[in-house]
Amino acid sequence: MVTDTHTHLYSEAFEEDRDDMIRRALDAGVTRFFLPAIDSSYTPGMLQLEKDYPGTIFLMSGLHPTHVKENYRDELGHVKEMLNKHKFYAVGEIGMDLYWDKTHIDWQREAFRYQIKLAKEHRLPIVIHCRDAFDEVFEVLEEEKGDDLFGIFHCFTGTREQAAQAISYNMKLGIGGVVTFKNGKIDRFLGDIGLEHVVLETDAPYLAPVPYRGKRNESAYVIRVLQKVAEIYGLPEKEVAAVTTRNSKAVFGV
Repeated sequence: MVTDTHTHLYSEAFEEDRDDMIRRALDAGVTRFFLPAIDSSYTPGMLQLEKDYPGTIFLMSGLHPTHVKENYRDELGHVKEMLNKHKFYAVGEIGMDLYWDKTHIDWQREAFRYQIKLAKEHRLPIVIHCRDAFDEVFEVLEEEKGDDLFGIFHCFTGTREQAAQAISYNMKLGIGGVVTFKNGKIDRFLGDIGLEHVVLETDAPYLAPVPYRGKRNESAYVIRVLQKVAEIYGLPEKEVAAVTTRNSKAVFGV
């Protein structure tokens, strides 16, 4: 049993073959899919997928940092409303992204902090998106740290020191396709980090692993991530699948 802890199955990229794509993942042994939110426009599609694949697809609620725009307070209101009326397994993906635009850094920081508080209120984990913003994200986490703060640092691509800092905030490291890249760098030190701190993900349709790099990613390809992580740790793939799935259950409670 393999768990994809981060996959956008509702994405427009899967419009033509969504069910076939999910079936390929199931056939490959991927039995659990956790879907991060982006903004309110994707909520209906996410709810439909959960209905279509009960016990297999698990949803998060949240506002993605790159979608923190002029209407972000309305979007945060939607997140709060959904958390109050529907069962979700995390608040995500949330965080900060300063790669494309630093104009709304204050809005992003406010939205990140607000959603952390929502997660604490509902006793849920958070799933963090961080791009070119480690210092800013860690600053917020430092202010919010405690036993009620926990979750996953999605698509972790930082340094060994940043990995240790993320783990110190009760975060698992979400390891995806980047671990298979020649210049990905995290493969150089990942084996020094206890496997109990690791979960697997695809971030489909983005960041496809080798040999699919540059093409559309899909959840079946988490098996390629599993193979690379097993190679790094020198462990059987079955054991890595079991441990990382157990880690995901510890985070999401299911």
